[in-house]
Parts: sequence; structure tokens; C-alpha cells
Amino acid sequence: MVEPVPLLSLRGIAKSFGPVEAVKDIDLDVFSGEIVALVGDNGAGKSTLIKIVTGVYQPSAGQIFFKGKAVKLKDVQESRRLGIEAVYQERALADQQEMWRNIFAGRERTTHLGFLDIVREKLESEQLLRGTMGFTSRAITVDSEVGSLSGGEKQGVAISRALYFHADLIILDEPTMGLSVMETEKALKFVRGIRDQGKSAIFIEHNIFHVYDVADRFVILDRGRIVGRFRHEELSRDQLVERMVALHEAGQVR
Repeated sequence: MVEPVPLLSLRGIAKSFGPVEAVKDIDLDVFSGEIVALVGDNGAGKSTLIKIVTGVYQPSAGQIFFKGKAVKLKDVQESRRLGIEAVYQERALADQQEMWRNIFAGRERTTHLGFLDIVREKLESEQLLRGTMGFTSRAITVDSEVGSLSGGEKQGVAISRALYFHADLIILDEPTMGLSVMETEKALKFVRGIRDQGKSAIFIEHNIFHVYDVADRFVILDRGRIVGRFRHEELSRDQLVERMVALHEAGQVR
């Protein structure tokens, strides 16, 4: 049986800032149609690792493979071109702008004469609003300011935007941070939608209670190294928390 080729492979990835090693010896695979939770305490190296994957940082050592080919992610634009999008905890949305403007910000549709094609952008935003996002309330339209949406709905806009622009891998940087219980569940619904569409996600989170139900695999990062890898069915949520604590206290792989 032929083994599937990972969508993303990291091999021996390291990143140093002067004498400080933020991440080291990282080997990680992400396959199509799965959600991988990257978990660990603050300062474990999660943010540094995803900034390497999204082209913000270049690794000090190691190789990155995407769809089986070696790649050099020299900047965010190169990462996007390949099909990697990031949804940060700040959501990178302009609250005072309408939804349709947010969806196409930086990637505007234009007419054959080079003018902004507002009609097309609004039409495609409407299809996205009622389709991928699943908004049914007529109180929310493409002309609604993003600032009028709830936290979970904003995450839905950001995730849907990434899917709309054909991202194969979406990086989620603590998307439930600061959300209420109800809004967290809304955001997690959109995360599940990534897998439902056959796409993949790396879900960065330090709160295991938010990520446990949606992740297929868990990768535990501690002091810049991967110290544990588990499939969802291998451990209960409480067992995973206990394992994370034990690994952190031991400071080594068990």
C-alpha cells in the first residue's frame, strides 16, 4: 500500500534569535483533511513555528516540504501562493469596514479596465456569507461592518476568507482567545468546516479544553522541542492534560 504524501512536512526545523534557540529539531507532518493541534505553554515555541510555516521567519536550519516538494517560504506572499493561510488571534479584520471589503482586502477583484469591481465582490461575498459561513439572519449582510459581529462570527469570516482563496492549509493561532463559551463553540464550528471541505489546519492553542474535540492529532511542544505526539483516540482530554504536565515537568520525551 502506497503511503499518502503529507501536505506539509517539516524536517529538522530550527530557529535561533542570537543565542536563543526558539525551536529546534522539529519534524512534523500534516496530511490532507486533518486538524493537528499544536499545544504547549506560553513560550513553548508555537508562534515561532507557525511564523516559519507562514513565511514570516526563515528557519535557521531544516527543510520544508509542501505537497511533496521542497519549498523556501521567503515571505507571507509566497506562503499564500502555495496555499497556506493564517488566521491570527487578532483576526486581522478591519472592524470599521464592511464584510465584503474585509473578504477581498489586499486581493481585490477588478474589471478588465483595472477598476475595483464592487458588484462582483459583493455578489461573491453574498454567496460566501450564505454558503460557507452559513449566516441565515438577514440582519447580517455583506454591507454589515465587521465590528458589529460577535467574536465567533469574526473568526468565521476570517476562516471562510482563507477557504475562499483556496487555502489547503490554514494556520489557526488561538482562534478562541477571549471568546465566551457560546462564541467559542461558534468558532470551533468553523474549524470543523475546514476538515469537512477536505482542507487541513494547524490549530495552535494552550487551552486543551478548546481544541480537544476538534483535533485529529495532538503535537505537544515544550521549550522549543516536540515532546509528545498523540492521536485523538489514544487519550481522553484529562489524560492528555496529565501527559502535557508530566512532559513539561520532565523536560524530555517519554
